Amino acid sequence: MFKWAKLFGWFGKDEIDKTVSSPNGRVKCRFAMKSGELSYSVLRDEKIIIKPSKLGFSIYGETPFGKKAKLIREQTKKIDETFELPWGEDRFIRNNYTETTFYISETAEPNRIMTMRFRVFDNGVAFRYEIPAQPKFSRITVQDELTEFNLDLNTVAWKIPAYQPDRYEYNYEKSYLHELVHSVHTPLTLRTPAGNYLSIHEAALYNYGSMTLKLNEKRILKSDITPLSDGTRAHVSLPFQTPWRLIMIADSAIELTTNRNMLCLNDPPRGDFSWVKTLKFIGIWWAMFVGEWTWAPGERHGATTEHAKQYIDSAVRLGISGLLIEGWNDGWEGDWLENGVNNKFTTSTPDFDLEEVARYAKLHNVELVGHHETVGFIDNYENQLEEAYNIYAANGIHYVKTGYAGSMMTINGRREYHHSQLGVNHYQKTVELAAKKRIMLDIHEPIKGTGIERTFPNLLSREGARGQEYEGGALSPSHACFLPYTRLLAGGMDYTNGILDLSNSVKRMSTTLARQLAYFITIYSGMAMAADRPFIYEERFPNVYKFIRDVPTSFEKTLPLAGEIGEYYIVARKDRYSNDWYLGGVTNEDARRIHIGLDFLNDGSYIAELYTDSEDAHYRDNQFGIRLERRHVTRNDSLDLYLAPGGGFAIRLMPQ
Repeated sequence: MFKWAKLFGWFGKDEIDKTVSSPNGRVKCRFAMKSGELSYSVLRDEKIIIKPSKLGFSIYGETPFGKKAKLIREQTKKIDETFELPWGEDRFIRNNYTETTFYISETAEPNRIMTMRFRVFDNGVAFRYEIPAQPKFSRITVQDELTEFNLDLNTVAWKIPAYQPDRYEYNYEKSYLHELVHSVHTPLTLRTPAGNYLSIHEAALYNYGSMTLKLNEKRILKSDITPLSDGTRAHVSLPFQTPWRLIMIADSAIELTTNRNMLCLNDPPRGDFSWVKTLKFIGIWWAMFVGEWTWAPGERHGATTEHAKQYIDSAVRLGISGLLIEGWNDGWEGDWLENGVNNKFTTSTPDFDLEEVARYAKLHNVELVGHHETVGFIDNYENQLEEAYNIYAANGIHYVKTGYAGSMMTINGRREYHHSQLGVNHYQKTVELAAKKRIMLDIHEPIKGTGIERTFPNLLSREGARGQEYEGGALSPSHACFLPYTRLLAGGMDYTNGILDLSNSVKRMSTTLARQLAYFITIYSGMAMAADRPFIYEERFPNVYKFIRDVPTSFEKTLPLAGEIGEYYIVARKDRYSNDWYLGGVTNEDARRIHIGLDFLNDGSYIAELYTDSEDAHYRDNQFGIRLERRHVTRNDSLDLYLAPGGGFAIRLMPQ
């Protein structure tokens, strides 16, 4: 029988207690080998916020990591650099940290070695395990990761459950840490009894199961790596390094939203990505949700050549540069969730001529967004993947939205979690192959964001939380007030913004009209969908649609201004390609008045275009109550704004 061993077990008589301090000295991480255990703790302003927490993992079939192990050497360096992103919420990111690497080795057979690497930022701590090639073996199977986050059990947590059929698509709930019963996803946002705000997450997730978190038998928060169907967590070849375990730290909820450590922990782009461009697009999509058309072929099929051309014409009139087409391929007949194994990604339905639609789109300078709904049948998709990408590339289609709507992934008859090592590797395969074909991706039902879009900028967006397809009863106004402090800490999200037909009997929205505009600011996406049907924009709300047309998809800088988790969120963003600023805000079910100073503007006069809730607006009783106003302002002015229940605002500021 194989032995299950705890790597990094007892370390003999050698004991260490080392401190790594952030550049400004406020954050400290203490690394210790004592009494046969490897551990760390985190301090902020000399107060412990994470108590001594165990490190390590169990390796299947291996004996403990040597009773005679010691620290061979340590190496410290300081980094303070600024790197530029090709697109995103901020153009320039400061990467400023102290790194200490600890090299540990057994002093007797089998003479194994390993490394612990810590990076301490002014607003966070990150660490990872690194296992070099070993003298006696070249592969390991991870049975369990032992990483702990030893927090006060009276810490407040904002969470969604893990290992559920709808993946990340659940409403956020607030509870005390001691009330956790099941595993939860990261980012897990927390408020300690002392008032510190934390979010536990991971960065640079490759070839490993996604980290969830649970309370162990000692009532300590512990990593729970998403398992494979064989019960193990990962099978890896050496050398190997785990994802970074990241702890973001802030003094307030709104400060937490400025944390960019996840991106700092990822590598620069691998290769030339100068061809990557963000996109705003409409889609043959929402008409299916409200019952006008269908994904499946038939009398009301949405993805026809005729409809596609009509939407392309609408995109031109609306001044929008992209069109998503869902339901164009074979496989949507019947119960497509059950029959997804039959999906074909290289064959069009009889009423859709891909080449003709692509020709027509190119003629009108409209980018097509292709669509691949896999339903999680991974072997079926991977068997067609390269040919499917080649067909898109040959037809000048450079954007693809993928979907994995099944409750599990299926490959060779096995059922695997989307967030297992198998799922992580599949998503990465699509990203890397897409990069080779110069294709940009928007992944629905994805693996959570861990910052790899810095390395692979063609990954423009993900879903990974409840979006507006859940409107019609499953979303409350508070949902979008949780996202900036939770899901959006993992990167941008395709929330399918801009649905203005709010009172549709099939999908009645729990928002006001101004709030739909605000989403383009409060929920960032490198592929931003204006999700409603074109005639809604053109015929019913042309003046309101103007903001959707104007708002950019890439920003120079982002300044979160105010907010509380689940209550409200106010943010300002400067356009990357002009001196315009855009402000957005959303509130929960409660109305509120917000006072916003404009001292972030440059000197001079600005024209402010305001889209705000009227005094009688309400997400249930008067969804369409909106005020459109134009005025002159300077950086010495301020704005007093009313946000209706379930409401919001959007503002454009243009220098004169």
